[in-house]
Amino acid sequence: MDLEELKKLCALMREEDLVELTVEEGGRRITLRRAPGPRAPLSAPPKPEEKPEILVRSPVVGTFWIRPAPGEPPFVKVGDPVQAGQTLCIVEAMKVMNEVQAETAGVVEEILVEEGEAVEYGQPLFRLRPI
Repeated sequence: MDLEELKKLCALMREEDLVELTVEEGGRRITLRRAPGPRAPLSAPPKPEEKPEILVRSPVVGTFWIRPAPGEPPFVKVGDPVQAGQTLCIVEAMKVMNEVQAETAGVVEEILVEEGEAVEYGQPLFRLRPI
């Protein structure tokens, strides 16, 4: 038995996930063994197509407000589903209240700033998971 035949036998063992293989030929006997291990799947199951996260950004420099007025409930909380056009917060700039709305439907995964915090133009305010 030559080296090429041994390589073919080793490949056969891998393909068939064999731990041991014995071959007898011309009065000679050869046994090949490999350590048993976890079986690798022949093909991984397809992953569900992941949609990219949505970052809602501040349209202006100003102050972030999660509530329409002090003492009122917040526009949204983490875990809330939102629809396109729904108000998420207000960014106050020079005494003008700028409503920030969701551009697409999603679920609020994270609120990235604290109420009353100064925000910059383009700064991410919310992270949404598309639905």
